[in-house]
Amino acid sequence: MDLTRPTLSRIGLFGGAFDPPHSGHLALAESAIEQLELDALFVLPTGQAWHKTRSLTEAAHRLAMTERNFASCPKVKVDDREIRRAGPTYTIDTLNEFKSTYPDAEFFILMGADQAEQFPTWKRWQDIAANATLAVAQRQASDANPAWGDGWHNRHEVKTLLLNMPLKRVSATDIRSRISRGTMPTEDLTPSVSQYIQQHHLYLESHD
Repeated sequence: MDLTRPTLSRIGLFGGAFDPPHSGHLALAESAIEQLELDALFVLPTGQAWHKTRSLTEAAHRLAMTERNFASCPKVKVDDREIRRAGPTYTIDTLNEFKSTYPDAEFFILMGADQAEQFPTWKRWQDIAANATLAVAQRQASDANPAWGDGWHNRHEVKTLLLNMPLKRVSATDIRSRISRGTMPTEDLTPSVSQYIQQHHLYLESHD
């Protein structure tokens, strides 16, 4: 499938550190593609994450792992523009770039419930909300009625959809911690990502 065609009408954007990418990310992508009837889902490893206090793993490694993690999804294109962009990574800049390329498309921004709670802290979040629908994944059963349910997302200018997806209690922080202690959580990683981590000796030192 040609994912570069300007004729794409329903496009998903899925950004994140992907440090490392895991089965929860894959489940979210698959659920979003099906439920939102996406023509394409662009997965965007972040460059310089403005909201993270820890140092991320080298961008080349995160990009390579992300490509391996989503290799089974034909509608996914891993896009490295945020890694190549100088300075902090902001979703509004990425969204504007995509809108310039696909001016007639409808955009959906994928995020977890934890990210949704922090959405009003994002740079120019009102502009993001005016130009895209937020597709929010629940991480645990209680997220069916999330804490933000009576908050900002009920404002008329914010379009929000809650994705119905398999329960995946997977955390990149937990994965890094387990690897640093000598345990490879193969149940949470695709075989190719697990092999890449072992080959390049990633996460052997503890990360916050």
